[in-house]
Amino acid sequence: MSKNTLQKNEFEALSHFRYQLRRFLRFSEDLTHQHGVTHLQYLLMLHLKGGYPGREWATVGELSERLQAHHHGVVSLVSRCEKLGLVYREQGKIDRREVEVHLTPAGEKMIAKLARQHRDELLNLQGIFQVPDVEDLGGMEKTKK
Repeated sequence: MSKNTLQKNEFEALSHFRYQLRRFLRFSEDLTHQHGVTHLQYLLMLHLKGGYPGREWATVGELSERLQAHHHGVVSLVSRCEKLGLVYREQGKIDRREVEVHLTPAGEKMIAKLARQHRDELLNLQGIFQVPDVEDLGGMEKTKK
């Protein structure tokens, strides 16, 4: 069998990991919907609150990278969050050409509630949500000495 051919246990490990990941994402989608926001709005607030050490704001470009989304899509997402009263924009303090996105007090309250519930769900998944071992994914073979 070729080195590029996956073994059955590798398919199983990848399938199991994707299943666990999808279950958590589904939990997140359902939870955010119950609180009147989308999962992307939650992620935007999460990245504003905890994505950048030493500050609790981000530029649209930084958020685009964190969300793995196009710049114009993140601008629209910020606008929707702004209409909900979750974020506000402010001219950059260092580079006046930049726009900083900040959480409002309502956004702070919302992200605190949602993040706590996400953390609790992750704690409940301990021992269930596991990344496959390197060996299960065809990792480097151990050489005998």
